[in-house]
Amino acid sequence: MKNLPALKDAILEVSGPVALLSFNRDDVRNALTGTALVEDIVQAVAWVNASPAISVLILTGNGAAFSAGGNIKQMQAREGIFAGSALAIEENYRHGIQRLTLAMAAAEVPLIAAVNGAAVGAGFDLACMCDLRLASHGAVCGETFINLGIIPGDGGAWYLQRLVGYQRAAELTLTGRMIGAEEAFALGLFLELCDPDALLSRARELAATIAAKPPQAVRLAKRLLGLARNHDLPATLAFSAAFQGMLHQSDDHLEAVNAFLEKRPGRFSGR
Repeated sequence: MKNLPALKDAILEVSGPVALLSFNRDDVRNALTGTALVEDIVQAVAWVNASPAISVLILTGNGAAFSAGGNIKQMQAREGIFAGSALAIEENYRHGIQRLTLAMAAAEVPLIAAVNGAAVGAGFDLACMCDLRLASHGAVCGETFINLGIIPGDGGAWYLQRLVGYQRAAELTLTGRMIGAEEAFALGLFLELCDPDALLSRARELAATIAAKPPQAVRLAKRLLGLARNHDLPATLAFSAAFQGMLHQSDDHLEAVNAFLEKRPGRFSGR
C-alpha cells in the first residue's frame, strides 16, 4: 500500500480495507474555505482511488460539526476565494471548492458520510456527495446559501434534487431552512440515525460489510451506479455488459461462487 498522503487539516486512518477521513478543524467548525480541507479531501480521495486494497472511505468531522461549509467571516471581508472581481471569484470557485466536488464524483470506492453534527451549506452538499449517509440524532443540516444572498456554488443544486426530488430540493434551496436529523431521515437524506457515541462504530460496521465483498465488484458497482445516473437505459445496459464480462473472468467471482455453494465466507484477492 502506498504511503498515506500528508494532510494539513484532516486525519486519514486505515484499518484493513476501510479508510477513515476525519476533518480536524473544530476551531472553525470544519469550514471548507479558509482551511486546507478541500485540498486534504482531494488528496485523500486520489490516494484511495490509487490504493486497490481500500474498498470504502468514511468521512466525518472531529468536534461539534461535520462541516459548516464556507467561512462566513471571509465572505464578510471578501477574502480568500471570495476576493476579487466576478471573474476572479469564478476562477476561485472552479479551482477551489469545485475541485472537491469533481474529486468526490470521481471517487472509485463507496463513500460513507458519518454526519456527527451540523452539516451546513457546502458541508451539507459534501455529505450529499457521498453514497451513504449516517447521522447522529443531534445532527442538523441545511442548503442555506440563499440566507447569505448566494447560491450553491459547489454542485449542490445537481446533487440535492437527485436525492429528494426537484420539488423538495427547491423548497430547501429557496427557503434556506435548517432541518433536524429526523426530518432529514424521513426525506431519505440519511440512511440511518445513531446515538452520537455509536455513529462512528456503525459507519465502520457498514463499511466492513461492504469491504467484505469482492473488491473489484465493489468498485465496478460503484462506477455503474454513477454512470446509470447520467445515461439512458441502453447505455447503462452496455456498461453493465462490459463490467459483467470483466467480473465473470475474475478469480474473485469464481471464489464467490465456490464460497456460496460450500456455505463458507469468501476469501477474496482483488483479482
